[in-house]
Amino acid sequence: MGERIHAYFVKLGLSHEEASELHLKYYTQYGLALRGLTRHHDIDPLDFDRQCDGSLPLENMINFDPRTRKLFEDIDRSKVRVWGLTNAYRSHAERVLRILKLDDLIDGLVYCDYEVKDFSCKPEPEFYQLAMKKANISDPSKCYFVDDSRGNINGARAQGWAKCVHFCEKGLEAMEGGRTKQINHEKVAGLEGTDGVDVITTLDELRDVWPEIFKR
Repeated sequence: MGERIHAYFVKLGLSHEEASELHLKYYTQYGLALRGLTRHHDIDPLDFDRQCDGSLPLENMINFDPRTRKLFEDIDRSKVRVWGLTNAYRSHAERVLRILKLDDLIDGLVYCDYEVKDFSCKPEPEFYQLAMKKANISDPSKCYFVDDSRGNINGARAQGWAKCVHFCEKGLEAMEGGRTKQINHEKVAGLEGTDGVDVITTLDELRDVWPEIFKR
């Protein structure tokens, strides 16, 4: 994904170094590279989606994990509803959920609607407010939220979402904001317990962090 976004920046007429710097700037400032592109450049977000998210061979990149499906199945639906919140467009999110065989276990989806001018994205307040409106939730303290971006966690907490967890898959190499980084144990350990936010390295750890929402 990061490589395709970088290539998109280069197509704007930038050098590789300039593209990397601008990608990082927009990601840091807005939480989403496309947010900066739509605000400062004459680009079509749906074209961006086709060339970046839509062109990914997801079937070769992610796989169904029965443990993750079991985790979702074990959530007590009499206590909570499960919504997916993504900075991707709807088609990409739905494609991912189908491959992971989780689409039938999600109650709703909040996504970046590229067809709407000035669409909202995480970590903007409007995105979390939209999520609450769609889920028909009025009390933010009842919102549970897990995300792999600390910036998105901070955005949720600023809206009063009380049950936030930072998901860090240690050992993985990821491109964030046009820069390659490795998610390692030291970074995870250093974040644990920071500001009252739990940090997990596997989704199954949610059973220990949020035991109240799982079937007994």
